[in-house]
Amino acid sequence: MIQLFNTLSRSKEPVEGSLLRIYSCGPTVYNYAHIGNFRSYIFADVLNRTLRLAGYRVEHAMNLTDVDDKTINGAIELTQKEPGKYADLKNALAAYTAPFTEAFFADLKTLNVVKFDYHPRATEYIPAMLDLVERLIKKGVAYEQDGSVYYRIGEKKDYGKLSRVDLEKNKTGTRYNTDEYDKDDVRDFVLWKAEPQTGVHWHSAHGDGRPGWHLECSAMIHEIFKGPIDIHTGGVDLIFPHHENEIAQSEAGYGGAFVKHWLHCEHLLVDNRKMSKSAGNFYTLRDLLNQGKRPEVIRYFLLAAHYSQKINFSADALHQAEAGVEKMYSLWQRGERAAKKAGEADADFAQTSLDARKKFTAELADDLNTPRALAVVHEYFRVANSLLDKEKDSLPMATAQELQETIRHFDRVLGLIDLMPKAGIGADLQQLLDERNAARAAKDFVRADALRDTLLKAGYKILDTKTGSHLEKIKTDA
Repeated sequence: MIQLFNTLSRSKEPVEGSLLRIYSCGPTVYNYAHIGNFRSYIFADVLNRTLRLAGYRVEHAMNLTDVDDKTINGAIELTQKEPGKYADLKNALAAYTAPFTEAFFADLKTLNVVKFDYHPRATEYIPAMLDLVERLIKKGVAYEQDGSVYYRIGEKKDYGKLSRVDLEKNKTGTRYNTDEYDKDDVRDFVLWKAEPQTGVHWHSAHGDGRPGWHLECSAMIHEIFKGPIDIHTGGVDLIFPHHENEIAQSEAGYGGAFVKHWLHCEHLLVDNRKMSKSAGNFYTLRDLLNQGKRPEVIRYFLLAAHYSQKINFSADALHQAEAGVEKMYSLWQRGERAAKKAGEADADFAQTSLDARKKFTAELADDLNTPRALAVVHEYFRVANSLLDKEKDSLPMATAQELQETIRHFDRVLGLIDLMPKAGIGADLQQLLDERNAARAAKDFVRADALRDTLLKAGYKILDTKTGSHLEKIKTDA
C-alpha cells in the first residue's frame, strides 16, 4: 500500500481506495514555465506513475489559470502594443494566454510527463464559480461590497488547519482584493472581483466582474469530480493562502470534507539562491534546451531528490544527473546488443531482477522516495553490467529479456527511455558519424565539423556523451 505524507495531518497516511481522484495546481499561463514550476509538475507525474504502477486507477486533473491579475495585465499590455486589434479585453486575454498554453503542453511532452486526464481552464468554468459564490452567500459566509464578493474568514472556525496560521493572532478585519498576498496576512479574500465593462468581465447577479484566483480551483474540482477528491498537490508556496482558502470555500459551499490527502513539494533553488530574473538565475525549460541541456537529464535531476526536500539546480547537479542517465542508457544499449545465445536463463539473475523490481516499488510506496528508488536502480545496473562483462555481452534470450523488462519496470516511473536518443539509424548515417569521430580523434576539426554539418542537414544532431557519440533526430514543429 502507498503511504504519503499528508500536509493536513503532518504524518504519513495510507492511500485508500481503488480509484483515486487527484487535482494538481498547474501553471498561470502568463509566461513560459520555469524550471521551478517543472519541479512541481514532475512531482505530480511521479505520483501519477507510481500509483498506476501500484495498481490504482487514477483520474488526474491539472488546471491552467488563464484569468488572474498577471494574465489580465498581460492582456492590457497586448492591447497597448496593438491598439484596435482586439474587440475587447477578454478577446485580448485569450490571445495573450494562447501561446503560453500551447508552450506548456509542448514542454510537458518534452519532459515525458504522462498526459493528465483533465486540463480545466478557469475561463471555461465561470458558471460553476458563480454557483459557488451564491452558495457561500446563502450560507452566510460571504458578503457583497461595492460589486465584489468576499469570503468572511471569521466564519470558518478551523481556518488555518492546513497552514497552521493562527486566525486570532493575524486577523486584521480588512479585505484583500488582489489574487496574491503576503504569507500569514489573514484577511477576508475576494471571491468575485468587480470589473468595469472595459475590463475582463463576465455578467453576474452582483454586476460585471471576474473570479478571484482562489475561487477557481474549488469550482473546477467540484465540477469535474462531482464531490471530494483523494489527493491535491502543489508547491509549498501554495499552502497559504491558496490551498487554505480552497478548503474554506469548498467545505462551506459544498459541505463535508474537500480533500483527504494534501501533498506539497519544496522549492527549487539555483546555485543555492532563490530563482529570480533580477538575480540572473531564472531559467525556463526552453532556456535550458537552447543551452544544449538534454530533456532526459533535466527530468532525472528533477526526480532525483525527495519532493519534500529543497533541490539545488547547479552545473554539478546536472553533471550527476547526466551520469545517472548515461548509466541507464549504456545498460539499455548493451542489453539490446547482447547476442542472444542458446542456453538456460540465469536463475540467480532472474531472482536479482525480481528483487530489484520489488524494492524499487517498495521505496516509491514509502512517500515517493525517489532517491532510495534510484539507489535500487543503480545497484541493479552494477550487477547487470558485471554479468554482461563476465559473459562478454552474450546472454541467453530469457536473461536478456529479464534485463530489458526490469529496466522498463523502473522506467514506468522514471520516464527516461523514451527521451533518449534512438539508436536505430541507417548504415550511411552511422558511417558518417564514425568518420566524424575518427576525424575528431585525429584532431582534423575542419573535416569533423564538415561531417557534423552534413548530419545536421540530414536532420540529426550529435550527442557526445561519456558512453560515446550518438545521433538524435532533430525535432521539428510539424
